[in-house]
Amino acid sequence: MATNVADVESPPQPQTVIDDEQKQPLIDRAPPTAATDSKEASGGETAVGLALKCTADLAKHLPTGTVLAFQILSPVFTNQGQCDNANRAMAACLVALCGLSCFLLSFTDSFRDSAGKVRHAVATFRGLWVIDGTPPPPPDVAATYRLKFIDFLHAFMSVLVFTAVALLDANIESCFYPVLSYDTKQVLTVVPVAAGLVGGGLFATFPSTRHGIGFPLSAS
Repeated sequence: MATNVADVESPPQPQTVIDDEQKQPLIDRAPPTAATDSKEASGGETAVGLALKCTADLAKHLPTGTVLAFQILSPVFTNQGQCDNANRAMAACLVALCGLSCFLLSFTDSFRDSAGKVRHAVATFRGLWVIDGTPPPPPDVAATYRLKFIDFLHAFMSVLVFTAVALLDANIESCFYPVLSYDTKQVLTVVPVAAGLVGGGLFATFPSTRHGIGFPLSAS
């Protein structure tokens, strides 16, 4: 009598094991750490802070106030560019006085006295000459404000930037050189812009700690 042998079926593999193997990535990716995020954030904040500091230095050292006064008075002194000899002389005096103002204002500074009040002064080779007549700061403190080579460099670049603005003024152009050749016009257009870019670059590269007059001081 033949005996029927029942087919023995192999037990099925658990489906959960197969699913887990398929879900595992080939390369483990390390999650970003908090230290990396904080480092990137601090780097971005440093770049923004540096850009703002350079912008503040440019606003402090560029002859913004003198340029504003020149732009207001230029149409009056030049008669809207229709100059006679008297207007031409007055316009030349205006440019010279504004240039001198740019040069002298580069040596002004501000400081806090022992009472915490802001005092305005002019830097000298020995220290500070206080404008409002109050006693100067102690000699050891005043010595830190004395004139340096960088102050003369800033004064020269301030005059150079103002000269670039004056040469680009339409009233000054019509008053002093109304009829020019094409090449001369190209030179008078390019040179002032280049001078302004060079001056701004030097101001940003070689900043100064002077605050001038009218610019805010730090709390310290």
